[in-house]
This record gives sequence, structure tokens and C-alpha cells, in this order.
Amino acid sequence: MNGPTPSTLAWGTYDESKPRTRLMLGALRDAGLLQATRHADVWSAVVDKSQLRGPRALVGVGWRWLSSYARLLAGLARSGAHDVVFVGYLGQLDVLVAWPLCRLRHQTIVWDAFISLYDTVVDDRKMVGQHSPLARLLWAWEWLACRAADVVILDTEAHAAYFRSTFHLADDKTAVVFVGAEPDAFAANVDADVAANGGPITVLFYGQFIPLHGIGTIIEAARCSEATEVRWVLIGTGQETARVQQMLDERPVPHLTWIPWVDYEALRAHIAAADVCLGIFGASDKAGRVIPNKVFQILSVGKPLITRDSDGIRELVDDDAPGVYLVPPADPEALLGAIARFRNERTRLPHPLHQPLVERFSPAALARALRDVVDGAKARTHSTKTTSTTSTTPTTKKRQTS
Repeated sequence: MNGPTPSTLAWGTYDESKPRTRLMLGALRDAGLLQATRHADVWSAVVDKSQLRGPRALVGVGWRWLSSYARLLAGLARSGAHDVVFVGYLGQLDVLVAWPLCRLRHQTIVWDAFISLYDTVVDDRKMVGQHSPLARLLWAWEWLACRAADVVILDTEAHAAYFRSTFHLADDKTAVVFVGAEPDAFAANVDADVAANGGPITVLFYGQFIPLHGIGTIIEAARCSEATEVRWVLIGTGQETARVQQMLDERPVPHLTWIPWVDYEALRAHIAAADVCLGIFGASDKAGRVIPNKVFQILSVGKPLITRDSDGIRELVDDDAPGVYLVPPADPEALLGAIARFRNERTRLPHPLHQPLVERFSPAALARALRDVVDGAKARTHSTKTTSTTSTTPTTKKRQTS
């Protein structure tokens, strides 16, 4: 963190209802980078964007989104000489709108892409085919958005590698900052340990029901478990709600409780009450690249975790991490095997749990990582400008002497 602190403006329609956005803005503040904000609230009322249905809902969000840019551009023009413009999630259109003015003002654009719309809609959720006009449009849109930004931030190196490969980016065009967890909302569970209590093990999953989560794997595991040994709690709703409902209607699981919705502020209590918590089990490529919010939140509270083994999760944990059980994707038997391993060793797990892991995505760690990204982006932009200026100088001198 050498050199003067770059003055940074957080700008755009970034979704403040998402933990990722709040954590990144907090990291900017903690690093002493954030000097001002220019924000238009478009997304806070849309909890699950995949559930936007019908022309009225789509037109309403689209109008709020597009109509905000005149005000945002005016704010950017009046914002002063900030070195860096930070664009948060979802910023695929924001970076394109800001691009011309930022170039004119010699400002560096740092974009926290976080997810790819193309990957989410086409490959992971399979809402349209790969060769459909919408898929091609999404790919072209994000290809251009990546070129508008000076640096594109992702949550794991595996995810960054996907962006570089898919959108043909240079190695230094991407950077990585873990998602993390809000420490106030997911404080460590210091008042209880993981000792056996003599009753059934309570296994908790929560999240929006999307293919990446592998809800079907969880339900199949629940069906094969004994009610006297395991009690299952599912919290959530989303794209796969109808499928989950059909699975449970056709073959009910009496020892599974489904709670459609819990307020964000109440999640920690459910995590703390569970014996072991679940991450994701989807078999998609995206599921292998990312570490979702819930994983960081569960680790932050200090509860045992079972989740899919993948390149993404291996960037945070390894085989020696106590209380973390990595299993193959889409494998109910492996999930049950992990629960059995937890049952056998629960009394030997350290308390508090996961402290070394939590330090890697603490607010201070996120602030350091983001400061490095911003410093690097500013230096990269300055280097490009210097190279461009140097390359034109000999030609100019030659013309003057000829």
C-alpha cells in the first residue's frame, strides 16, 4: 500500500441489498479509498432477479434502471477529480455508460463484476440455449463491458480464469477479492460448542433455490436418512421452488422442514441453532468456480460446513481444515457420508471453529485486498497512458526535424 491513496468514487446502480455490495463498499471505506458515492437505487426491491416475471415487472425495473443514468452521469460530471470510479454489482450497463466520460476525465474504472449474466442465464440456470439470440447478446454485452473497465473483480481465481477465457481478457485485466461475511450479522458463535446433544443432528440449508445449489441432492439425501438420526431444515424459495414442491409432494420427507422465507437479520439464529450447515452441491461449471455467500457466513458464525469440493472452495480451505467436509457434486450418498463423519468427530472439533479461515476474509483482509486492486488498476492505467504517450513522441519529433 505504498504511494498516495487513490481518491475513489462509488458510482452506479449497484445493488445495496446484496451483501457483496455492502462488503465491498465497507472495504473501500476501511481502506481509506472511498471519498464519495453517486448511487441510484434500482434493485433493492427485487430480492431474486430470476423471478422477475411478466411485462409489467420487467418494464418497471427497466424504466427505473435506464431513467437513472441522466442523473448519474450529471453526478459523475460534477463529482470532482477522483482517480478511480468503482462500479459495483450489477454493473454490466453501468460501466458502458460511465466509460466515455471516465476516459475523457482520465479516470480508472474498477468494476466488481461478481457474476457473469451470460454464465448465469445460459450455462448455469439454462434459461436460454447457448446459440439463442439472447445468449449471443449477453456474451457481446459482457465482452464489451469487460473492455470498458480497467480491471474486473471476481470472487475467486477460478471465476477470474473463466472471465479471461470466455471474454478473451489479459491476465492483468482481472483481480480477486473474496466475498466475505458481514461480521455484525454473522458474529462468531462463542457461547456454544459442537458437542453431541444426544438427539438427532440438525442439518440446515438456506438460500435462493437455483440449480447451482443442488437442492435435489439435499432432498434425496434427506429421503435416505433416518428420522431418528437427522433432522433437515430448508430455508428459501426461487427458480426451483416448483420442482422442490413436486419432489416433496410425490415422496414426502417427514423429518424435513421447509421454511419459505427468513429475514436476513434472523439467519444467524438459524445457523447457530443447527449442528451442521450446507453449502452448495450443484454439478455445473459455475458451481465449481464460486464460493457463495452462505459458505462465508457459516464459517463466520463458526458452524461445521458440508459443501461441494471444487477449484473455487479449494482457494479458501484444504483437506486439513477442521469442521469443513468437501464432497463430490450431486452425490446424496457422499453428503450422508459427510454427516456421518461429522457425527463421529463432532466432540473433537476445536472451539471456536474456523478462526484461521475467517481471518482470510475479515473486513481488514478485504480492505487490504481491495486496496491492492485499486492501486494496481490505477498503476496499470497510468502505465498504459505513459506507454501511449511515449510511443507517439518519436514520430512527432521526426516530423518536426524533417
